[in-house]
Amino acid sequence: MGYRMDLKDADRMFAKLQEEYEIWAPKRFVGKGRYSDTDLIKYARVDRAEEIEYREKSDFPAKEVLSPITQSLFYFTEDEFIESKAVSKKLLIFMRPCDIHAQHHQEKIYLTNGGYEDIYYKRMNEKVKIVMMECGKGWDTCFCVSMGTNRTDDYSMAVRFGEDVLEFQVKDDAFASYFEGMEECPFEPQFVEKNELTLTVPEIPDKEVLTKLKEHPMWRQFDGRCISCGACTVACSTCTCFTTTDIIYNENRNVGERKRTSASCQVKDFTDMAGGMSFRNRAGDRMRYKVLHKFHDYKARFKDYHMCVGCGRCMDRCPEYISIVATVNKMADAVEEIKAGRQA
Repeated sequence: MGYRMDLKDADRMFAKLQEEYEIWAPKRFVGKGRYSDTDLIKYARVDRAEEIEYREKSDFPAKEVLSPITQSLFYFTEDEFIESKAVSKKLLIFMRPCDIHAQHHQEKIYLTNGGYEDIYYKRMNEKVKIVMMECGKGWDTCFCVSMGTNRTDDYSMAVRFGEDVLEFQVKDDAFASYFEGMEECPFEPQFVEKNELTLTVPEIPDKEVLTKLKEHPMWRQFDGRCISCGACTVACSTCTCFTTTDIIYNENRNVGERKRTSASCQVKDFTDMAGGMSFRNRAGDRMRYKVLHKFHDYKARFKDYHMCVGCGRCMDRCPEYISIVATVNKMADAVEEIKAGRQA
């Protein structure tokens, strides 16, 4: 069923929804961008429809709602520990199709990885209802069509934003009552059909080709170009790496809390181990690890899709303007080169 409403009606509906839900959506923070006089768009709680930034892609993904950059896991004393509290309300999250796919990829890591369920992610994920934000054109760094993430039917509602009007498609009967008395209208969301960027993900046929690809000289170009800042992985909608830290409150070292904080495989010393061992010490090796994880290892493990969803945020945030699309296309050429050399 489709409905149309103006901003005032939308705000009244939001007020009713907030009795049961926290509403999360892309929100503009004026003057908070990484450069002077620029804005930042990230996910935050919203109270009114006009707070939702729909004209531009968010700088950071929807994953931060379920797996924040930093979060408390539990609190401890000498004798016991207490888990941190989850949000009491359900979560209504406005997402674009690529971020919806990204959430499913994260679920594989947090909920089905080796039979282990991350309880902190699970208790949030169980509360989620999704409003799919129509995305008809995309942006110049998007390549969702190449990754097959430009379309989805996994949502409770879909929304199209106009200047002063919102149109909703309601699929979940749980939300039908919120639209009583609203103007009905036919609405089927549109999806991106073609991006400016295209990506060719190579098929790596066997371990021999994979081993030679890891040793290919293409990765050395990143030794002098990538500065290992980790901005790409923080902005990535599917990255899940984190580190844990115990915070001690006072002189009694047995009282405090355990936090986990997002980490990045692109940052030097990420692989440091007890005893002084460390791996992937060159920037090119770390880049190789990330790219192969996104475009080979994840699919090889879970037998479904590549991990990357083509949102392009890694390119938007990279201070060195490294293009993941150009990198993967070069990797495809390297694979073909290796296969041709084997046949010669």
